[in-house]
Amino acid sequence: MSRTALGMPAVRPVHGHGRLHTAVPFPEAAEAELGNTQMRANIRHATHTIRGKRARVVEELPDWEELRSAGSAIKEQVMAHLPELLEQFEANVTARGGTVHWARDAEEANRIITGLVQATGSTDVIKIKSMATQEIALDDHLEAHGITATETDLAELIVQLGHDRPSHILVPAIHKNRHEIRDIFLEQMPETDESLTAEPRDLAEAARKHLREKFLSTSVAISGANFGVAETGTLTVVESEGNGRMCLTLPETLITVMGIEKIVPTFEDLEVFLQLLPRSSTGERMNPYTSMWTGVTPGDGPQDVHVVLLDNGRSAVLSDPKGRSALHCIRCSACLNVCPVYEQAGGHAYGSTYPGPIGAILSPQLTGITSEQNASLPYASSLCGACYDVCPVKINIPEILVHLRDEDVRTQHGERSDDGAAAAPARTRRTPKAPSQMDLLMKGASFVMSSGRRMALAEKGLPLGRVVAGKDRAISWLPGVVGGWTDERDIPAPPRESFRNWWAGHAGETDQRLAADGAAGPADVPHDRPGDAQPVDAPHDRPEEDR
Repeated sequence: MSRTALGMPAVRPVHGHGRLHTAVPFPEAAEAELGNTQMRANIRHATHTIRGKRARVVEELPDWEELRSAGSAIKEQVMAHLPELLEQFEANVTARGGTVHWARDAEEANRIITGLVQATGSTDVIKIKSMATQEIALDDHLEAHGITATETDLAELIVQLGHDRPSHILVPAIHKNRHEIRDIFLEQMPETDESLTAEPRDLAEAARKHLREKFLSTSVAISGANFGVAETGTLTVVESEGNGRMCLTLPETLITVMGIEKIVPTFEDLEVFLQLLPRSSTGERMNPYTSMWTGVTPGDGPQDVHVVLLDNGRSAVLSDPKGRSALHCIRCSACLNVCPVYEQAGGHAYGSTYPGPIGAILSPQLTGITSEQNASLPYASSLCGACYDVCPVKINIPEILVHLRDEDVRTQHGERSDDGAAAAPARTRRTPKAPSQMDLLMKGASFVMSSGRRMALAEKGLPLGRVVAGKDRAISWLPGVVGGWTDERDIPAPPRESFRNWWAGHAGETDQRLAADGAAGPADVPHDRPGDAQPVDAPHDRPEEDR
């Protein structure tokens, strides 16, 4: 019997474009990065320093957990009312002299921004703090149209001059040490010479001189935004160097690119996030430079103000109830600083603009899990849960990782619609595959573990594992897909019997121990098997380590 669909046609989610697709699956990219010992040492030093500072300033606040809960609740409210809040934000920006543009994806955003810059007649722009522009590959688009973009955030400037890619959300050049930065400055800044040292003060001064002329001579700036306040139309940028404030105040034209999830309902909500963000990101009690602006102020600051509201897959993320909390992220990067996988693999292994644990859940959702390369990202985690423990807005990253792994497996088996194919490059789209070794292994485990009788029969095979382990009491090689485990570590020899079988013969000892402690007498506890009458101190019939 054939089926006929009735009712309203469904709207396919529109996924994101730009620098969201990794070109190489994470396992291969991570393996290559593991060979870069200098990068790993730089990241380990930096992340451990930041996480230590964060722990100290968080400990100072007795209501830290309440703040986290408040941040999470506000974000839940935003996601529940996002369309209304965005319209309110647009109305307030417009009422105060600004212009709001809506961009469905990266291509549309780039076209809007390039047109705005061309309308000014300028061929140079300065930029500050915008992962959104990295996500849409704005610099490449501007360059293709004869417009030069200069990053003014120090870390992003280092990455740009080094023709590199950011590897951390907060510290894009975290993989570089100061000696490597000095080499980049000497090569790329004509005004420097060999007298430049690798001291942070000297490097910062060199960057300051390099950028000062740009600030004074460029009439167009492009920024990101940490928050947009719906009730007032106010935009907020938090940064540590003051370069952002010059970007936001000196040029005649200011274009801000903001993801639609950055909205907060009221000005009062900023109180929560401006406590959570600096402590979680840089380990500071408050942010050094917090800039806020609302539309146009006649005679003061930019007189031509634009806001580009970027979707680029965010609506698709919002449509998934199990994964949408990834949009709660405030880009603090605390999850990166505690992640053991990020510490070893570095940010470039993730391919996307968004590295680390948050990137492992955000990028595949923005692009759709049907991209084979991005589908490897949810597996870039040990599921230790450290990311959830430090997240200032309580995003349950491990839970979403497991959800996305399930989505990936169901996509591989054709059990899930190909709703991301429109965004994924053709070469990365996937077709259903034949069952793999892992599929067969999981099916077998499911069959055995779903029955107590079958499980007990399987456990009788434990002595065979002891034979394989031999005198070393360790299994060093296994065949097929499970061999990936023994490639890195040995498996201890299994016990002589399972805990289930051991418990069946010793369950009565619990009553004996309670009686010895005075909790209950042997006479008060009914026994239903002969073994229950064994004395508490009876010698065990096997070595302690076997149980």
